[in-house]
Amino acid sequence: MNGLMDTVKENVVFLLEFLAVVVVIFLIAYIAEKIAAKRSESKERILSTRKVAMIGMFSAISAILMLFEFPMPFAPGFYKLDFSELPVLIGTFAFGPVAGVMIEFCKIVLKLLFKSTSTAFVGELANFTVGCSFIVPASIIYLFRKNKKNAIIGCVVGTICLTLFGTAFNAIYLLPKFAELYGMPLDALIAMGTEINASITDITSFVCFSVAPLNLIKGTSVSVITLLVYKRLSLVLKKTH
Repeated sequence: MNGLMDTVKENVVFLLEFLAVVVVIFLIAYIAEKIAAKRSESKERILSTRKVAMIGMFSAISAILMLFEFPMPFAPGFYKLDFSELPVLIGTFAFGPVAGVMIEFCKIVLKLLFKSTSTAFVGELANFTVGCSFIVPASIIYLFRKNKKNAIIGCVVGTICLTLFGTAFNAIYLLPKFAELYGMPLDALIAMGTEINASITDITSFVCFSVAPLNLIKGTSVSVITLLVYKRLSLVLKKTH
């Protein structure tokens, strides 16, 4: 815990930027949910006591899954695949995009308490923001008409957003920020990619050959599993109303 607090003190500005991103994404989800509720004339509260309890449960499951990471042969060691987005997407489909953003955020907080950070919070920002680029579009599409067709469309759109946004965000912000916080040249990070794939020669080829495939695999696998299990799980979740 002391190590985590020291890291927080050393990266206060970056953490404030992180929190600003959280607020913006939360507002997008909140506005979308308000519009959907108005269209359907639903009077259900966006954050009921029951939803808050379920958010806690899904966050805990997601945080545990986040601890299990799998290296990919086409990416440097600091890029790994995890399935923490699976309970987030299921919870988002069940309880709405606001709940999804909260699950995503609570997952990061719990992970930091369990394992602290090894990337000066850059990895946590990446996981949260890129995760939201997947679950928010998918859940908004599903929110306005909850049927299997829209669930599939939402997952496809979410996976595309995850891949495109995650790739661009890494190239424009995350990788340069990571290099800045660690006081190392960006070329050193690119060289790690070159060792794995000779076609990686600059930041663009780095994200195209390492980041994009990772995000595409993650979005596709989480989507397929969610579509296979969500109907049965939703029946159980609805019984708890």
